[in-house]
Amino acid sequence: MSKVIYTDQAGDTRIIQATVGDSVMETAVRNGVPGIVAECGGSLSCATCHVFVDPHDFAALPPLDEMEDEMLHGVAVERRECSRLSCQITVTDDMELRVTTPETQV
Repeated sequence: MSKVIYTDQAGDTRIIQATVGDSVMETAVRNGVPGIVAECGGSLSCATCHVFVDPHDFAALPPLDEMEDEMLHGVAVERRECSRLSCQITVTDDMELRVTTPETQV
């Protein structure tokens, strides 16, 4: 079973069982996870689903593409080495992904 572990800036953690094929952003929105605004609904045009992926999990993800990289230049909180847009991370079989939401998305 796949799960995404969301942590906010206060350190509060929510573990959500995720559906394979859904995005990490869709999983957050569907389950009311705070800190994921997702204004564009996952169409890669707003960067309001920015997350910091745990460094131990980051290497296992497919690399970000040019468009996602470009969108990460416009995030509200400065991007880090492990920054990703959660709409671009697809839940896979047996995934256990840890992400932290930034203090703000706008």
